[in-house]
This record gives sequence, structure tokens and C-alpha cells, in this order.
Amino acid sequence: QVQFVESGGGSVQPGGSLRLSCVVSGMTFSIYAMGWYRQAPGKQRELVATVGASGAALPVFSMRGRVTASRDNAKNTIYLQMNNLKPEDTAVYYCNKHPSTDIWGQGTPVTVSS
Repeated sequence: QVQFVESGGGSVQPGGSLRLSCVVSGMTFSIYAMGWYRQAPGKQRELVATVGASGAALPVFSMRGRVTASRDNAKNTIYLQMNNLKPEDTAVYYCNKHPSTDIWGQGTPVTVSS
């Protein structure tokens, strides 16, 4: 059974930074492209950033220029470094394969507020 366990979220002021982590189990992690997604209150889940199977950067979407996705295949873990956070970045952040599957973790909440 595939499992995604996200962590690293929290409350930050505008302009702050956070680094999210996601540990993946139950699949051959190293052969899949992975993505970070987010869902803001009252909105649909959207793709934020992706990272290829070998770690190559893939297109960034809704947080262009402010996020970097990376991975450590030895640890079955992907990361999302987020900088210059804005109030509109407030959401629950999830990881999944890219393209995503129907299996989702609990996510990690990020709140950006002064």
C-alpha cells in the first residue's frame, strides 16, 4: 500500500521560508516523478512543483520562482523549499506521484499570516 507522509508545515509571516518533507513508502520510489500539490480553503487541489525520477527539476507551477522541489532517493523522501511566502500560499500541502494517484496523505498545513 502506497503511503505519503508529509511534514514541515507551520505558521510563518509573509516573506518567510519553510522546507517541507514527504516520506514515501509502498512503491519503488526512485523510478517515479513526484509532485507537490496544495489545496487552499474552498479551492481545488493544484500542482505546485515537480521533480523527475533522477532529481532533475521539472516545471514549477503556481509558485514560480519561489519554490524548489528536490528528492533523496536513498531516503524515499522529497522536499519542497519555499521562499518569500505570501498569504495566498496558505494551504494544506501534499506530495504524490506526478501525475498524481488517488491515494493521498494527510498533508501538512502551511499558514502565512502577519
